[in-house]
Amino acid sequence: MNLCTDQLAMMVAGEGQLLSVSNMASDPRSSAMVSRAAAYLTNHGLAEEIYLMQPDLVLAGNFSAQATVDMLRRLGIPVAVFNQAYTLEDVRDRLTQMGDVLKQQDQAAMLVAQYDAQLATYREDVTLRPRAALYYANGYTAGDKTLAGQILTTAGLFNIATEAGFNADGIIPMEILVMAQPDTVITSRPYPGASRSEEVNAHPAIEALRRTRPDAALTSSDWVCGTPFVLQAISDMVDLRRALQANTP
Repeated sequence: MNLCTDQLAMMVAGEGQLLSVSNMASDPRSSAMVSRAAAYLTNHGLAEEIYLMQPDLVLAGNFSAQATVDMLRRLGIPVAVFNQAYTLEDVRDRLTQMGDVLKQQDQAAMLVAQYDAQLATYREDVTLRPRAALYYANGYTAGDKTLAGQILTTAGLFNIATEAGFNADGIIPMEILVMAQPDTVITSRPYPGASRSEEVNAHPAIEALRRTRPDAALTSSDWVCGTPFVLQAISDMVDLRRALQANTP
């Protein structure tokens, strides 16, 4: 009943062990496992529909609706709650936790080993780190004590949110962003339709920053959850960093 636990479960679960995933797992804007999700029943995170499936266990996140979690437990259905991942180390821990919960420790250990091996290839010594700004809808940014911030750092980029005083998530004023003169601005991909929250990314000041230097629009499905798909996000940012370095006189 949670996008991130859905994806962890699809990676770790044995054949026939997983019954249903949330509708978010089928949304390509947020899920990196849309094709895999098609093999399972869909739920909408509602206690009533989940109860009727009569599962032996429900997997939830710590931001899942607490009322739903409480109701399922009152109805006698065990619920395992997974905390959100804030670091790259947390990705390993969530895989291990899923392996323990589903009694698939060997599968989880294999995924952790693959994750560690690929992550190690990105930990190169970067002498000059291009300065990057994460700038989402409503002007949100992310500091180094976030999963997104660690993706940037591991890819060899310097996160300007840190020098602006942001350790975690927060709203960075556009004036501060512009005065910081980052080497690149990384924005979220816009959703279809009109959205006032996303209009800030089309502001002339932001467009001026993006016109004069390489930029990127992050793929939310690789960034939003603490799964091994963050490795693709790091790879994309490494490509961006190399483009910036090649563009430097």
